[in-house]
Amino acid sequence: MPDTAAWPVRLPALDAYRDIRTGREGVVDRFGRALGAWWVRGGNRRRRRQLARLVQEAGIHSGRLSAASDAELKAELAALTPRLRRADGFPIAETGLAFAILREVSERVIGQRPYDVQLAGAFGLLNGTVSEMQTGEGKTLTAALAAATAALAGLPVHVVTVNDYLAQRDAEFLTSLYRFAGLSVGLALASQSPDERRHAYRADITYCTNKTLTFDYLRDQIRLQFRGNPIRLRLEGLYGEQGEVPQLLLRGLHFAIVDEADSILIDEARTPLLISEQVERAFDSETLERALHIARALIPDQDYRLLPELRRVELTPAGEAQLEQLVDGLEGNWTITAWRRELTLTALSALRLFHRDEHYLVDAAGVHIVDESTGRIMPDRFWHEPLHQLIELKEGSPLSDGRTTIARMSYQKFFRRYALLAGMTGTARDVELELWRVYGLPVTRLPTHRPCQRLNLGEQLYPTEDEKWRAVADRAAALQRQGRAVLIGTRTVGASRRAAEQLDRLGLDYRLLNASQDREEAEIIAGAGRPGRITLATNMAGRGTDILPADPVLERGGLHIILSERHESARIDKQLQGRCARQGQPGSYEAILSLDDLLLGARKGRGLDWLRRSPPLLRNVLGTALIRHAQRQTERRHGRLRWRVLRADDELDDLLAFAGRSE
Repeated sequence: MPDTAAWPVRLPALDAYRDIRTGREGVVDRFGRALGAWWVRGGNRRRRRQLARLVQEAGIHSGRLSAASDAELKAELAALTPRLRRADGFPIAETGLAFAILREVSERVIGQRPYDVQLAGAFGLLNGTVSEMQTGEGKTLTAALAAATAALAGLPVHVVTVNDYLAQRDAEFLTSLYRFAGLSVGLALASQSPDERRHAYRADITYCTNKTLTFDYLRDQIRLQFRGNPIRLRLEGLYGEQGEVPQLLLRGLHFAIVDEADSILIDEARTPLLISEQVERAFDSETLERALHIARALIPDQDYRLLPELRRVELTPAGEAQLEQLVDGLEGNWTITAWRRELTLTALSALRLFHRDEHYLVDAAGVHIVDESTGRIMPDRFWHEPLHQLIELKEGSPLSDGRTTIARMSYQKFFRRYALLAGMTGTARDVELELWRVYGLPVTRLPTHRPCQRLNLGEQLYPTEDEKWRAVADRAAALQRQGRAVLIGTRTVGASRRAAEQLDRLGLDYRLLNASQDREEAEIIAGAGRPGRITLATNMAGRGTDILPADPVLERGGLHIILSERHESARIDKQLQGRCARQGQPGSYEAILSLDDLLLGARKGRGLDWLRRSPPLLRNVLGTALIRHAQRQTERRHGRLRWRVLRADDELDDLLAFAGRSE
């Protein structure tokens, strides 16, 4: 646990519980944001000139500070702190000096001296932008520079990342740096008690995950009964420890630095945040069994149509008639047209649209949803009733209780409540306009510290999945013989197991990393750069942790990435590609795909059958174009889903009052 000791410079008086609440956006507001997006996108060069001035300012102090003693550096920080707190924002002169001091401190206490690009990225964060830094450019230290400077200026800081391991790793790694600057650091984990998390949020800088943070905020709103009036909260403070404010987990939403910003602010934003409580199930097991039995009796294409890209099922007129016959003589819910139709469609979805080892895992404890963006298990996430219970019944797992929503909010609405919001990622360009329209975040694209040597070895497209996995295994074996380190990326747990079967067939030694090995992630990734090592991983291995190729691997061309499937977003493909060739090292990647891949699942038919029989060159050209088109369509559909979630925030009180108190 990080040390929370601090020297006696205290934060200035703050709002009792700060969050920025704006009214409903009108058509004119949305139109203005859309127009402004194009201006912001064109401002990257202007923003980079400002960052360059900051780097020059920091460089002015380097010679003097490098000769200073530790006591003199602390005295410099003590003298600078009041100036930062009096300043309006983060002026270049004061911020440049702060960065110069912190750069010197970092080199002394943790052995890493921030590069100029990291100083520039940190200043971008303090100015409320998304700093686009390529994978491996040192975002952890970049965030630390910005967090420490903001904390010295009196802002409580939340550094938000995607999982507990990364939050704990970064907090512990940077504690000595923060302590030198007289700042306390806290770590808020979902496994902690409320009192432990409350203590963590009282620190100057708090490391946490997006899920822990957002659910703690919702818990505070439940306690406040969703009335976050600042005057009311100040009056509550007069009651001391007996009042409401000391019982809250957070101190408000002042400044957030969001690591992997596109994952949290974009990919996670398709699903609203929900806090629910257990209730008695609405349907008994006999009704659910009957629904599965009826669904299995219906004939695909004749009685119903699957729309996997929308995750929806539609009954045909023939299916409607067949359903009427199948429920004839049944009682209870089956006598009500709307209920029997809904139960049947949900059962069809459970059977045909949700697949084991792709959308969920099953163990002795039950069914666990897998996050499609990260490949990680989401232990506290449930599908709506009766879908979750029908999937449990399908898999022979014990039936869980029903759940009712008591609070809900979208990620978009939550992060827009921060007084200052910033982020970092290596793949913001593709969602630059959305980041501005939704969050008001411009993107600043930063150059790499060293020239990139990443090689793209192209794509190979095979007719069937079996041929693809054989080709992946053969290619991995050839690279292993060369002494290269190989990372094979897959979309799902099921796909990683298919690849593992082919590697076993060739007798290859490899390490498997998927959602069911989550706890072993750091150990597996730490060894993934050894000569001849093959690592097979879902896209969970694509973020936040470094693969460090050994010197013999670098001499033979570096880490090699094999993309075995295209993901629903091209950004995730780029993240996986970015695992190799970091910091100017050599590295390469290639894609080995098939016409059976999931992105083409909705396009099966004679066209694909013809393409399978085509010559390899023609199949590669047309098939690759088809996959790219399917990927772009999926990205647009997900964008529409995120927009609908955002717009639904304004309507939840009216439309979803039956589901619980809307935030």
